[in-house]
Amino acid sequence: MNRQALLIIPALLALAGCESEGPAADPVLRSVRTVEISTPSETRSRTFSGISESAQASRLSFKVTGTITALPVKVGSVLRQGDLVAQLDDSLYELQAQQAQAALVQARATQRNAKANYERVKGLYENSNASRNDLDAARAASESAAAGVSAGSKTLELARLNVSYTQLSASSDCTVADVTTDLNENVAAGAQVALVNCGQAVNVSVAVPEGVIGAINENSAASIVFSAFSGRQFRGKVVEAGVASVTNASTFPVTLEVVEPTDDLRAGLAAEVTFEFNIRAQQIHTIPLAAVIKDGDGVFVYLAESAGDAGEAVIERRAVTLGALTDAGMQVLDGLSAGDEVVIAGVSVIRPGQRVLRR
Repeated sequence: MNRQALLIIPALLALAGCESEGPAADPVLRSVRTVEISTPSETRSRTFSGISESAQASRLSFKVTGTITALPVKVGSVLRQGDLVAQLDDSLYELQAQQAQAALVQARATQRNAKANYERVKGLYENSNASRNDLDAARAASESAAAGVSAGSKTLELARLNVSYTQLSASSDCTVADVTTDLNENVAAGAQVALVNCGQAVNVSVAVPEGVIGAINENSAASIVFSAFSGRQFRGKVVEAGVASVTNASTFPVTLEVVEPTDDLRAGLAAEVTFEFNIRAQQIHTIPLAAVIKDGDGVFVYLAESAGDAGEAVIERRAVTLGALTDAGMQVLDGLSAGDEVVIAGVSVIRPGQRVLRR
């Protein structure tokens, strides 16, 4: 009897083990966070920082070299047309003009003598008292003397111009923005003496990234706010749109004219320029930067495609074309459509075809 019990016990244990085995447990689904792509609005605004500048800024300089003997202007001086900005020592140029004047007098005397000699030889030649060679020589001397007078006149004109160039005057009504020289300083021709702003027109210069420059053209409208006048907004109009990048930062220069500027606007003010872009045709979407992945095959995002069960989805890889990085996120120019659900959290632990749980 005891022997039979010992044989039955292992069988019962085996049977109990079989009964305890149930169906296989379902795999645990990873949770991911997604965001649904919505239809973009018809317009989108972008704001760029810039600085104001005079639309007619002039860097005044002398056309000749010399020492500054008079400098009656200072920063903030208001100039009328013809007002003196700076004066050079003109003594050297006056001497050159006097020398040119004396040379011209001598050339005219030589011309009169050569002309009289030519007329005399011409009369002798007509009476057969002078040879043809004598006549040609006299004519050549007369013509050479006339050319000397013409050259002397131009030399005197140039010398007088150099004398006039020793005075630097305002060509129109302006305000002095900067003075870069001092009295008794030697300046070279073309070296800046002063910076003046003429007229009331004010421009604003900004640098625009490559993803936006294509939507900006001449006469494009924008709104401008100056930090010094935060409660006021000005209308702006693009007058220059860069066609090439001038720095290594892939930005393009854009200049706007302030429409109807006020008297208190001046050069050097910090400004915020806001453009409104019509993006219906472009369908630009903005997603968090964390959703963008790059590997050897290119740039892509993960989409969560609904798998039928509530909250479950299948991961799909989707190649995208990126635009500019904005404060709102990364712009996607191509590859996404309205209704797509982009994975924005958990991208490092999923792969295409994997079933996940959306949250």
